[in-house]
Amino acid sequence: MVQTDKILEFDKIKEMWMELALTEWAKEKIRDTVPCMSENELMAKQRETSEARDLLEKNGNPPLASLDGIRECIQAAVKGACLSIPQLEDMEKALVAVMRLKNYLSRSRQWGISLAYYDENLDCLDNIKETISLQIRNGRVDDYASKDLKSFRDEMERNERSMREKADAVMRANKDCMSDSFSTLRNGHLCIPVKKEYKYKIKGTVIDKSSTGSTLFIEPVSVGKYYEALQLSQMYAENEERRILYALSAMIAEYAEILEQDICTIEKLDYIFSKGKLSLEYGGTEPKLNTDRYIRFKDGRHPLMNQEECVPLQFEIGKNFDGVVITGPNTGGKTVAIKTVALNCMMAQCGLHVVCREAEICMNSNFLCDIGDGQNLSENLSTFSSHIANVLDILKKVDKDSLVIMDELGSGTDPTEGMGIAIAILEELRKSGALFLVTTHYPEVKQYADRTDRIANARMTFDKESLQPLYRLIIGEAGESCAFYIAGRMGMPEVMLKTAMMAAYGNEELPENLKQVISGKRLEKEKLPGIQKKKGKHAALRNGREFQLGDSVMVYPDKKIGIVCRKANEKGVLRVQMADKKIWINHKRIKLHVAAEELYPENYDFSIIFDSVSNRKLRHQIDRGKIVEEQIVIDGLQNRTYH
Repeated sequence: MVQTDKILEFDKIKEMWMELALTEWAKEKIRDTVPCMSENELMAKQRETSEARDLLEKNGNPPLASLDGIRECIQAAVKGACLSIPQLEDMEKALVAVMRLKNYLSRSRQWGISLAYYDENLDCLDNIKETISLQIRNGRVDDYASKDLKSFRDEMERNERSMREKADAVMRANKDCMSDSFSTLRNGHLCIPVKKEYKYKIKGTVIDKSSTGSTLFIEPVSVGKYYEALQLSQMYAENEERRILYALSAMIAEYAEILEQDICTIEKLDYIFSKGKLSLEYGGTEPKLNTDRYIRFKDGRHPLMNQEECVPLQFEIGKNFDGVVITGPNTGGKTVAIKTVALNCMMAQCGLHVVCREAEICMNSNFLCDIGDGQNLSENLSTFSSHIANVLDILKKVDKDSLVIMDELGSGTDPTEGMGIAIAILEELRKSGALFLVTTHYPEVKQYADRTDRIANARMTFDKESLQPLYRLIIGEAGESCAFYIAGRMGMPEVMLKTAMMAAYGNEELPENLKQVISGKRLEKEKLPGIQKKKGKHAALRNGREFQLGDSVMVYPDKKIGIVCRKANEKGVLRVQMADKKIWINHKRIKLHVAAEELYPENYDFSIIFDSVSNRKLRHQIDRGKIVEEQIVIDGLQNRTYH
């Protein structure tokens, strides 16, 4: 299913769809959406989508909320945990969202849309919402959350005020001893800044000192008494705050079941309204559903294409024919056409509206696709091999309730054999009873479709003047590739077109429409820089030099040492003396070990090494003219006859 989603680009539709949802549950449900196989369930899903779109158009967007972390807060409260102030504030926001959504749905009842009656599944729990709003404000427990908390906080305020007054009084009475005119808080204590030399003049506790040590921060005794009272009232206040938070958490735990139902309802409505929003995004229409194996589109479009640029598709299959063979020029929109049909059918079976003015769509047991070059480098499969593997897999799964689309049927191999395979595949699809759409360039496949029951030809229109595809599908007519016409318009010479006609049809005669567009020009060759070849005979080179007589070389793959006894010929083959024999070997199989100039003196006579004694004597006598006729064999090879 994942591969089919990607081929048909339904994965991109899901991405658009998920962006319109707010809750994680709805997004996950969208991600896992697959075609529905129950007719009753699918009709209910389509009705939901239509009602959601209707409500959106009549009453605007619903006040939905994401509800992130709310379910976790409820579960924590049920386990007896004390919820924090931010968690309780989130709970209040969630209950406000429930209230607003309930009001939205209640207002929508006036139009008699059944989706509006989901308001009966929502409980605002006004008592909890109001209690939280009264007791938690501005990120803290409110002073008036309880009488005791108000009393403790008032006492804290009085103690703080008394501490400030006492500190100011001590500073006024001892101005000369102060290093500053302001009191300050140090480690929670209200202190006065006293010069170090007056440390013992001020009664109190040293709390801190300055970085230089010249100033001591002392809490006066009169201030210390109020500090202890402040600490005690603060402890009472904190205990009261904790009691209030526990009480609110217990209320949430008590209504956990109702809150869970509210969350589930919001998540479900979020999913339903996301379908309506998506329909508005691409201008969708609710399709009529059937189980009679019949599909019809009026002004169908691909949902991912620009509406202004996309040419509406008129399509029908299932009544008079089960298969459609689409032909026409490349870039003519054949692939887009078959993907538009399959994608809209899949969307409809997932409960979404289709991108058509009108549509009747049958339910399909599966969607089987073979689109793209399919080359699988990881498994070392060619384009054709991968296509065939995919096609065979499709033929194993196809049944009478399947919808099959295949692009460029039989391509990627020898045209004659590819044509035969394409017809064989079509015959199997016809026997299965499935609905199928295929694209092809083979004229024999068009002929097969013409003479075969339940299969129809179709073509994509093409403007021969502008060389632009028109993207209109005409069912009942076979298309042409227009390859010769396009080539002629693009400047291919007449002689080349005649050669092509002869190769394709056995006749050089060009059609009249082609004669009118050919230029009659020849191909003008462009001048390119030439290759500069090495001068002189072919030579076997290693490290920039020829192998010389006497060179010690390494012979591969045996890695044995030999000596060059004859230089390379024009084919790069040398003669090498091994330990027990002489061999002929290509220069690519040897590597210089030690150069001859490092082993032998200059002008060394290599015949001493490579010739036999008898051959050396004969050669010497020949040089002296003593041999009248003798056949000399050197190195086991017949060289010449001397006279």
